[in-house]
Amino acid sequence: MNDALKALEAQVRDDLHKIAHPNMPWLQPKSAPDGTPALDVLIVGAGQSGVVTAFGLLRSQVSNILVVDKSAEGREGPWLTYARMPTLRSPKHFTGPDLDIPTLTYQSWHEAMFGKDHWQALDRIPRGHWADYLLWFRRVTDVPVRNGCEVLDIGPAANGLLTATVQSAGGIEVIHARKIVLATGQEGMGDWMLPEQLQHLPRSLCVNASADIDFEALCGKTVAVIGAGASAFDNAATALEAGADVHLLCRRAEIQIVQPYHWLTFRGLLRHFSELDDVWRWRFMRRLMDLREGFPQPTWDRCARHASFHLHENAPIQSAQKIGNQVTLQTPQDTFTADFVICGTGIDMDFASRRELHNCAGNIATWSDRYQPPETELSPRLGYFPYLGDDYALMERVPGTTPWISDIHLFAIASTMSFGPSGSSINAMTTAIPKLVHGLTRGLFRADIERYWTAFEAYDVPQVTIARQPAAASKS
Repeated sequence: MNDALKALEAQVRDDLHKIAHPNMPWLQPKSAPDGTPALDVLIVGAGQSGVVTAFGLLRSQVSNILVVDKSAEGREGPWLTYARMPTLRSPKHFTGPDLDIPTLTYQSWHEAMFGKDHWQALDRIPRGHWADYLLWFRRVTDVPVRNGCEVLDIGPAANGLLTATVQSAGGIEVIHARKIVLATGQEGMGDWMLPEQLQHLPRSLCVNASADIDFEALCGKTVAVIGAGASAFDNAATALEAGADVHLLCRRAEIQIVQPYHWLTFRGLLRHFSELDDVWRWRFMRRLMDLREGFPQPTWDRCARHASFHLHENAPIQSAQKIGNQVTLQTPQDTFTADFVICGTGIDMDFASRRELHNCAGNIATWSDRYQPPETELSPRLGYFPYLGDDYALMERVPGTTPWISDIHLFAIASTMSFGPSGSSINAMTTAIPKLVHGLTRGLFRADIERYWTAFEAYDVPQVTIARQPAAASKS
């Protein structure tokens, strides 16, 4: 560790000490039915959202927490796995995990690692550096994480607790917690989507954009990329750089060159979107979701510099057929034959596909359960998104059937319909994480309100010692 980073870490700890007020412990430990200690909050997912949620809770004196992730340390989230862009798509000045503490910003870490001049010359943040920063962030903020720990099942327990059955190298165990946060990223409430026309194809010929793809094996082959969002272009560029001939098939008449998330990045919307009525929330999100996440100029240039890159607009997939070791794709414009197909077509909401939710998947309220838009704004796909409470909690489709799910809080891309960009965006963290933490601490406080009242009534610690003068003797 260099001297500048050591100095930064010392400054971080000093800053956190100075702003720790109020720092009085306020939660009383609870025991599980089997007598073991229960957590106040279990966070599933140690990517950026899970780690920063834990940091927000620690700042609120909620320290009896644990973050678990099925991946090895450093492999959490997409950054070193299926993210295939050289740099982040966000501008470098966007902050997030720091929660408005200057010494915890990526810029402070980058300047300590590489110098201020390097930061000034930087265009966008390298993806690997962002992953390194997140590991540093979790270490310097003392967030407790257990890697290699996968949640298999969530259910109710006695005394208002939840159970999480988890599997690790040491075997299977049950963790009890008062609240659970699902910070499970892109596929938290479903899975990556393959268009219906392609679902019958073998995985040896057709995969989604999050798959572990051997791009070097695609050298000299013809690759079809379905979709025209940022992820689709990233995969196309990676295949091109490996020596493939790439056809990118866009169903729209023209590719989208506007990044709508840039317009959304202002405090008013990020902070108050979830407080709008359903009419306005649906209207905004239908417009946003009908668009794709735009790609920056370097992403286009990364593809366009290759003569072997072919863009096909107005080319939705009508049918697909496996012929030998190839796939024939039919579009309104033409027929394409590919050796391999990559689908960058987004996420499908499918609660039942998440085994950890099998105890409640059928009773999780969706937007289609709670809101019926006018015919001009219909979108069945958006209706499948979970309809969340104002604390990011799951809500029941049939009240009273699974009341315990109100203690499961979702902070992932599936939160978008209810909260706008939040659990899926770096630029929303500074407003979204405090809102989530507020909801968690509110629930913990309200659940123990009788104990706080009893403690308040019994409080008798004097803060002043009064030395009273003896009464003067009366004269007879």
